[in-house]
Amino acid sequence: MLRGTNNITMDDKGRIAIPARYRELLHEECNGAVVCTIDPRQPDCLMLYPLSEWEVIESELKKQSNTKQVLAFKRVLLGFAVEGEIDKKNGRFVLPPVLREKVGLEKQLMLVGQLNKFEIWDQSVWQSQMDADIEAIQADASELMDFNF
Repeated sequence: MLRGTNNITMDDKGRIAIPARYRELLHEECNGAVVCTIDPRQPDCLMLYPLSEWEVIESELKKQSNTKQVLAFKRVLLGFAVEGEIDKKNGRFVLPPVLREKVGLEKQLMLVGQLNKFEIWDQSVWQSQMDADIEAIQADASELMDFNF
């Protein structure tokens, strides 16, 4: 289960270090193999999936009808997908330049657990998104999810 928010730093080569608390889990679950891509629904962040979770996404995409919208979604999601590996020694992963540039990542990033994947945000964009999300939740509190937490 991937959860929590982590401040991380990207070096000049685009490498990020996955926090130690996730490394063992990722190596057990998928031998460190991951897929990184952009989110067509939210173009300001990257998504980093353990390979096993990414394969579930691919399987679901195969079942979708090929409408114009679905084809566009697949083209973006799959077209930007890059498979890689988390370095076992240092827990590092290289964010490909095309992905870093597409979402405008700078040096200070946020790695955000989202159950089956991570989101990777530029720190300043993340803070703006959190402010907007909190405001939207407060405005629509009556329509919030139907469970207790």
